[in-house]
Amino acid sequence: MTESSSSYYEVLRVAVTATDKEIKVAYRRAARKAHPDHGGDAAAFRQVTAAYETLMDPTRRKAYDRSYAAGTSRNIDDSAGPHFDAPAAGTHASATVHRTTTPRNTAGDPPVYVPSYDAAAFEASGTVPLIPFAQASQQVHGTPRKRGIFGAEARIQRELRTVQLVTRQVLPAVPAARLVNGLQSPADNSHIDHALLSGYRLALIGSMLLPKGAYAWDGQTLKHGGRSIAPPQLAHVVRAMQDIFPELNVTGWTVIHSADGNLHEPVIDRHRRTAGTSEAIQVVNAAGLVRGLKQFLSAGPTPNTVNVSVLARLLRGMH
Repeated sequence: MTESSSSYYEVLRVAVTATDKEIKVAYRRAARKAHPDHGGDAAAFRQVTAAYETLMDPTRRKAYDRSYAAGTSRNIDDSAGPHFDAPAAGTHASATVHRTTTPRNTAGDPPVYVPSYDAAAFEASGTVPLIPFAQASQQVHGTPRKRGIFGAEARIQRELRTVQLVTRQVLPAVPAARLVNGLQSPADNSHIDHALLSGYRLALIGSMLLPKGAYAWDGQTLKHGGRSIAPPQLAHVVRAMQDIFPELNVTGWTVIHSADGNLHEPVIDRHRRTAGTSEAIQVVNAAGLVRGLKQFLSAGPTPNTVNVSVLARLLRGMH
């Protein structure tokens, strides 16, 4: 399927009479398949995004349908800048299609805001930023929420440990990373302790406090000696967030803190995973969380990008 021969309807594999709901479902499916983070092709991902943006806008869809019927439509506007969902030019993902000498952006680079806070552009278009620049440039948002009556203080204390850990050891290394605390889960009535966004990657983080010792994680159960411990259930939340943000790579992390604050305790061994478990969920100690998050965020396309659209939705609490 080439850009020149395939219509936007063919790109999303929907009929020309498709409803907005059908287009949205088709886009999520196609975006997950084409995203560079999941082994897809950057050019195909840009094509999927362009198709969705056009067909979901009533005015643009009517204009496209007229040109489509006349046989003059094109899928990609080569003169347009990169779409919100598309990796920016010069990144590793785009380099697989367009070989350039532009160096790859790194997680340590100054943050780039997409869409940018260009005052002239906003004035010309008559629009306003999704969120103020001061808010978008802030690395930490919100605080742990007090939930329930029993055990609320203990939950807040371990969540504050996680906030301090990420703030001190992850955020300085990834200037574009944005930590949002105390979100309402889109999957149920529970909460997401922490969400860490950078570029096109999102980490959902839960916290536990356990005694020192050796623990084994098989992808489903955490075991200590002959006892099984159920970590926070993040898999369904990760799936829900992945559906909401198909352009992102979403993972779940549970950090286990030790009572004395030793970042390397307790010891977490990863055993062979059982059938039906997911690599998207990690259970680690504090040192493992710092190391894992830095690797996860740095490996994504354009890790120095602040996705203003995604950040704005997270700050609304996913309501």
